Amino acid sequence: MKRLIILALALTTGLTACEDWLDKKPLDKISQYDYFKDATALELFSNPFYNNLLAKEPFKEQSDQLVQYNLSNEMIGGNKRTVPSTGGGWTWTDLRRMNTLLAMAAEYCEDQAAVTKYSAITRFFRAFFYFDKLKRFGDVPWYDKELGSADPELYKARDSRELVLTNMIKDIDDAVNSGGLSEKVTPYRVNKWTALALKARFCLYEGTYRKYHGISLEGHDYKYYLDLAAETAKQIMDESPYELFKTGNPATDYVTLFTKEDADEGEYMLAIKNDAGLQIFHNATGYAVMVTQGRPGLTRKLVNAYLMKDGKKFTDQPGWQEMTFLEETKDRDPRMAQSVRTPGYTRIGSTTVEAPDISVANTGYQLVKFVQARPPEGDRGDKSTCDMPVFRFTEVLLNYAEAKAEAGTLTQEDLRISINLIRSRAGMPDLDMIEANKNPDWYLSSEEYGYPNVTGPNKGVILEIRRERAIELLEEGFRYNDLMRWKAGYCIDQPISGIYFPGPGEYDLSGDGKADVILYAKGSAKPSAGEGVQVYELDKDIYLTGEKSSKGYMFYHKTVERTKFNEGRDYLYPIPSTERELNPNLEQNPGWSDGLSH
Repeated sequence: MKRLIILALALTTGLTACEDWLDKKPLDKISQYDYFKDATALELFSNPFYNNLLAKEPFKEQSDQLVQYNLSNEMIGGNKRTVPSTGGGWTWTDLRRMNTLLAMAAEYCEDQAAVTKYSAITRFFRAFFYFDKLKRFGDVPWYDKELGSADPELYKARDSRELVLTNMIKDIDDAVNSGGLSEKVTPYRVNKWTALALKARFCLYEGTYRKYHGISLEGHDYKYYLDLAAETAKQIMDESPYELFKTGNPATDYVTLFTKEDADEGEYMLAIKNDAGLQIFHNATGYAVMVTQGRPGLTRKLVNAYLMKDGKKFTDQPGWQEMTFLEETKDRDPRMAQSVRTPGYTRIGSTTVEAPDISVANTGYQLVKFVQARPPEGDRGDKSTCDMPVFRFTEVLLNYAEAKAEAGTLTQEDLRISINLIRSRAGMPDLDMIEANKNPDWYLSSEEYGYPNVTGPNKGVILEIRRERAIELLEEGFRYNDLMRWKAGYCIDQPISGIYFPGPGEYDLSGDGKADVILYAKGSAKPSAGEGVQVYELDKDIYLTGEKSSKGYMFYHKTVERTKFNEGRDYLYPIPSTERELNPNLEQNPGWSDGLSH
């Protein structure tokens, strides 16, 4: 096994050193034609797809739900977003590798079972690769074969997203129907069910993108993709062995799922392996608990979206806007306390109650999802060992419900076998379709906090499904792309705020009756405090939304100049200018200026 890992790394290193384009002649000494003759060679050649394409740290994504100390360019907007000269996601090395494997394996490998298996895996990753390109750039050139330096296709125009989607679906269908993908639970390797989950994911994306962006193309309409997403998700639900992880303890099941050392084989359909023995780590724990790792914090907007434990809406309560931390966290959806520090929080492996550390969380809402036990030597960056999810069965259930709701075919029975299974695991009441549509949540449909462009007879249930998606998939890398497909870029402009403080004073955040935080007015004497008590000067160390930070929500980014999301530009990223200079047939995405006339 060690030898295979070393060879795979050597192969990856050799290829990433190559110039990033599609017209390179094969490859290096280890990848000559005689290399592709057996299963071991094909495995080694395909292994880098896992490392290169799967997101290792999705929890770092910023959005209207979670922000860092330094806002991303997407969150700041305006002139912070420019056309790069190179890079910017317009990279094709992995695609060239995929097309090489498909061609060489078919021609040179003598093991037909291996050809079938690794061709199917490669087709999965090619669809995965193109889904990323589609989300980022919209129309892109479709390449499904090796190209030489003189091939005119290297300089063709972008193909339509309809053609790209058609080919992505074909790749997945060919992979599944070939028999090359196992039906066994294999959380660290692509199987049949992972391929179908990818198909459901990108069909839902395309269906909702076309619906909310008003896109009508020759070929298929948005309902075709929504129906296909629902059909594919239902196949997984009916035929696969996956189920939600649960022990019958709603107070801990959610966080336990994400802090276990090894991926739960019941719910994790594909995961990235992390292991201390193999020296493979990520930074989720350090990210959440160390002041030097970005200072991430949930926004109050998301915190407000968590329901009460009895299923009632938090924002229907009188005075919800000015509730203190102790008040707002009482009797909420149990997943809240398993996502952020709330009163009574104890870290895994400890009995010590810990308050939110405002020096670490810029909004005061400190993350706990993926946070593992404190090691004996103390917290360090890049030392987390829990496996990172790429596909979860929960997402399949969410995709099924959303696709049916957006297509107008959702029933209460559909909710029973999807959303309400998720709610049941969390100890939450069932979602009632009739009631949701009768009384759509004003908060989730408002211009200030929600999605005002959701309309129609299923408005209420669509909003509720989005609520579940936001809560359940927090920190898993979905939110920004969800906003893009829903044409909800305006959410980026909605207020970024945190915990409410009514002014200077002492505050108990842990629920033990003792002060954890002391705020004092700017220019006044710093008060004395006991060990472990956080002391901050208002309008200097901490900003609040009120005038001169006299009171209000934590507003760390009060002095940061932000420009509104550009509705005519920002739903797609720009093509790098150098690529357009090399290929004059590439048209730039709308609203982006790179100084080129073509």
